Amino acid sequence: MAAATTEANLDTSGWTERIDRALGQFAASELPPTLKLPALPHAVASFQQKASDPDVAIKDLARIIETDTGLTLELLRHVNSSFNGLRHRASSVQQAITLLGIRQSKTFVVTTGIQAAVQARKSKLINQSCFWNASLQKALFAKVVAGLIGADADTAFAGALLQDFLLPVLTNDLFDKYVAFVGQRAAQQQLLPEYEQQQFGWDHAIAGASLARRWHLPDELVACVLYHHLGLRALAEPELKRTSVAAVALSALLPDQLRQDFRGLEQLIFLQGKWSKFDLKTLTEQVDELHGEMGLGVRNDFPLSRRCKPAFADSAERFDDGSVNRTALAG
Repeated sequence: MAAATTEANLDTSGWTERIDRALGQFAASELPPTLKLPALPHAVASFQQKASDPDVAIKDLARIIETDTGLTLELLRHVNSSFNGLRHRASSVQQAITLLGIRQSKTFVVTTGIQAAVQARKSKLINQSCFWNASLQKALFAKVVAGLIGADADTAFAGALLQDFLLPVLTNDLFDKYVAFVGQRAAQQQLLPEYEQQQFGWDHAIAGASLARRWHLPDELVACVLYHHLGLRALAEPELKRTSVAAVALSALLPDQLRQDFRGLEQLIFLQGKWSKFDLKTLTEQVDELHGEMGLGVRNDFPLSRRCKPAFADSAERFDDGSVNRTALAG
């Protein structure tokens, strides 16, 4: 699979039309009225809107960030840990944005803001520390995979980090339904979105994408949230197979607390047998290494390579449903 940019990538209008079709008439207002949806911090929303202006001045963006103390501290900490070779550490938001660039700053600000909004809500079912550790592992995995398929690594990272951002809220406010899913997980192996559709008529991917759209996030990022449960099917779609959406869809197959895809690791092992560049053991070790280097303040108590280790000995022949073939991967 070449790492070059391909004609398969959708432009902005293509993402918009695809999302419109997928969401249909669904709107966040259709969620239960008792559901307490997270609110995007004002500074994040303002930054997102202002940064979309190609003529915006960095000093104006810095002023927006500086209205939020927590966001300011996180941005400075992230930049100073990411650029270890700097002779002088970034001491202002303006310097930090200049070092990162506006595009990466947008990604960092929106992911950090949403994470803070969701972490403010406790879940009776999900351990927040484990949840965000798994989310970061998925984000780093998606970033590495994006490099293999020639997709946008920053969007893949952000999309994977945000793919399940509503689950802490949903599992808390709709606890009885989700605890029933967890309780019968070994007896039935349906995808979490399939279960949610049966119970609610919607799933966390659709709800999350709808809310992300309401927050005016970039459509490709919205698509990452919307399609993250496509799994290997994302690699079989010509429009998606070399985009950040495909990278995020593969990351969603990694293990997490809810075991959203019961056969996720099995599918990744199958993919390994079809795609020579995709070595799961090497990729998970790379994720753990990146996790340690990034200094994001999220402890890696359960390294991804250790969590996936039982699957490495499995045979790829155990999962072969024809979703992906060598021709599709090489094309």
